[in-house]
Amino acid sequence: MFEHIDTNTSQRIGYITLKRAEKRNALNELMVTELIQALNGFENNSRVKVVVLKAEGKAFCAGADLAYLQNLQNFSYEENLADSNHLKSLFHKIYTFPKVIIAQIQGHAIAGGCGLATVCDFSFTVPEALFGYTEVKIGFIPAIVKVFLLRKIGEGRAKELLLSGELISAEQAQAYGLINYIVPAEALEAQVQEFAEKLIKTNSAQSMAYTKKMIADIQSKGLEEALNYAAEMNAKARGSEDCKKGIAAFLNKEEISW
Repeated sequence: MFEHIDTNTSQRIGYITLKRAEKRNALNELMVTELIQALNGFENNSRVKVVVLKAEGKAFCAGADLAYLQNLQNFSYEENLADSNHLKSLFHKIYTFPKVIIAQIQGHAIAGGCGLATVCDFSFTVPEALFGYTEVKIGFIPAIVKVFLLRKIGEGRAKELLLSGELISAEQAQAYGLINYIVPAEALEAQVQEFAEKLIKTNSAQSMAYTKKMIADIQSKGLEEALNYAAEMNAKARGSEDCKKGIAAFLNKEEISW
């Protein structure tokens, strides 16, 4: 079905695997299209509650395919804008996706690949992986990922990474808030699966979707507007089926089955 990725499902987990290992899983137009299509499929699949994004080969993702970018230099501004908007759609899709997305990072995540990993809701990495935004070293700019990076780690850390273009270790990336967990390579897959299964078993899908949506929406609002929005969502959640089910089970001392 796909050329540059694979998808499969198991135990309510949807897996997306980048498989351009010979190109260090660099992003081109087709891969971006396939990733969006895969996410659309999992979004509409009621049997999938959590998504895991992983990759084949030594690198998780090297960012944009430079040969593809070089070819785009012969295109018009309008054509390049359309391609940029295509990539923007992928990052926005991941950030606002109503289901939790976990990045399983088995190797280096560079430039747009670093953005791809860190825009996910949770990220597990091997200790050997390096992270960073190297665009300024080749005369390019980390434009789209910057929007999400500023939200995630703040201006100071973002400036340090984006303007220096230097790579940092997994340990440093964790300290900066880029990634969540560092796991030995031999345990990576098992720990990601265990974490995903825990979310599936213990958490309401509706509650996670509401919470993720609010995190995305609330930061652009003023204080009063944000509080009004939060109150509205609070009231909406109280009437939801999941909330009724969860509170009833708690009061009756019953185990909740999500």
